[in-house]
Amino acid sequence: MNQGLRPTPFDCPPASGAQLAEPNEAASRAQRSAPVAHLCDALDAIFEACAKFPKPSDSAFFARAMRIALADAAANPALLTPAQREGSAENYRRHLLAADPQGRYAIAALVWLPHQASPVHGHHTWCGYAVLDGTLSETVFEWNGAQHCASATRTQARNSGAVSFVRGGRGGIHRLGNCSSEPAVSLHIYGVPGAQIATHVNDVVRAADAPALA
Repeated sequence: MNQGLRPTPFDCPPASGAQLAEPNEAASRAQRSAPVAHLCDALDAIFEACAKFPKPSDSAFFARAMRIALADAAANPALLTPAQREGSAENYRRHLLAADPQGRYAIAALVWLPHQASPVHGHHTWCGYAVLDGTLSETVFEWNGAQHCASATRTQARNSGAVSFVRGGRGGIHRLGNCSSEPAVSLHIYGVPGAQIATHVNDVVRAADAPALA
């Protein structure tokens, strides 16, 4: 691993001030900015359109619609407040933006200061992200069930505007990090209640090799 990058477990306690508890419906709607409220409306519409599917996230429509919703939200410069762009020197910082009262999804902004990175991980649930500011480096891994470890397959730069969506399971193992000299900010949507972001999203796995992020 690049010695300049400090891997920080996603499931570690959040930086002071980060919201983890799912807010009640009234408080949640009152605290949302107009762009975040618009994103929530889009997500609600996606779930309504997929109501006939036993597992909506498995459908091609759901994945495509989530990418469109993420791209639309990421294009709005008013999406985040200045406070929601604040990082932490200890590890990358997570700001909970909204939590669905039905527990279907949670929306968060992640702030990555230079040289901060996630561990190598898969996902217990579906999730998607978009890069809002700066550049993140993403290394994609392939899971080897026989050896119980992951091997890197490629590394790519994820610039502002890049969007990704993966379903739950070890078919989408990756590592995100900021190896630039400037902060980076990303928008994430997870298929869990807001209170479970720290415990029910990432599946941290052992990697056979973890090349330097580019």
